[in-house]
Amino acid sequence: MPLTAPAALDEQRTAKISPLVSPASLRAELPVEPRIASTVTSSRRDVVEVLDGRDDRLVVVVGPCSIHEPAAALDYAHRLAAHADMLSGELCVVMRTYFEKPRSTVGWKGLINDPGLDGTYDVNTGLRTARALLLDIIALGLPVGCEFLDPITPQFLADVVTWGAIGARTAASQVHRQLCSALSMPVGIKNPTDGDVQVAVDGVGAAGASHVFMGIDHDGVAALVTTAGNPDAHVILRGGATGPNHDAASVDSTLAALRRAGLPERVVVDASHGNSGKDHVRQAAVTREIAARIAAGERGVAGVMLESFLVAGRQDVGADMIYGQSVTDSCMDWDTTAALLDELAGAVAARR
Repeated sequence: MPLTAPAALDEQRTAKISPLVSPASLRAELPVEPRIASTVTSSRRDVVEVLDGRDDRLVVVVGPCSIHEPAAALDYAHRLAAHADMLSGELCVVMRTYFEKPRSTVGWKGLINDPGLDGTYDVNTGLRTARALLLDIIALGLPVGCEFLDPITPQFLADVVTWGAIGARTAASQVHRQLCSALSMPVGIKNPTDGDVQVAVDGVGAAGASHVFMGIDHDGVAALVTTAGNPDAHVILRGGATGPNHDAASVDSTLAALRRAGLPERVVVDASHGNSGKDHVRQAAVTREIAARIAAGERGVAGVMLESFLVAGRQDVGADMIYGQSVTDSCMDWDTTAALLDELAGAVAARR
């Protein structure tokens, strides 16, 4: 019998389509109070001032590789907020709060996608949990940073995010470059996993331009989005298949590439991933190397990214998991992190 129904042509591999909460309703359910709005506004300004060299502090984006356990993340945030406050004269600290995880093949894709870590994919609960946690963290006076993976997610969260990132696997994506051009916060674009920094430089240029693309509005309705361009995009050096690129020569080369492209010369270094060989112990050594260069006067590095949680290492998702330990990339523990933050602050003070 011939197929005549439109669904027979279009949905042969779609198992289910479910309602998604609208951004407007989630924002109304979990609103931004004036104190939180003030923290977001001032911290965005501070990050841009550091990136542009008008503030001689160092931006430090630090926190778990991904958040899977809101209680442990908030525990970490309390410790980080107190420590960041003590070092605020030298460091502009943003907590890494990643809820979406790009995968090379398959695996747990983050708190928004699967908040129960059980394959139930309750995305509506994931979005609520993520937004509520961000508001709780910001209420401590601690700004937050997120990687944006799904182009719809920012409509639910971006109003409270101080710093955004585009990951190595999406740095060349036109969809994500267009998304960057619409975001209201500074956004770092990583070099891809093969180590090609020019891709990230090109991404910064594209993000700074105006675009028109298809998306959704705050009511969740399909819409055309016209952007003004994001002048605060910057390159993140994260190493790659060709090796680390946190060294002074790589930083200088990246700044030169930005200069040739007529773009602002801003570089943030990720001490994890390809720069540490995904070894959380090595991450500390990379950070200390950068701190030594800053103390000696280097100004090419505007910021540093660190993967850190309460407990060092990583674990698989399963029963009896360790509280405060990553389920994705290995992280440094809190004590190591606090010591490194102190060293970075000391380096900024020495450079002055």
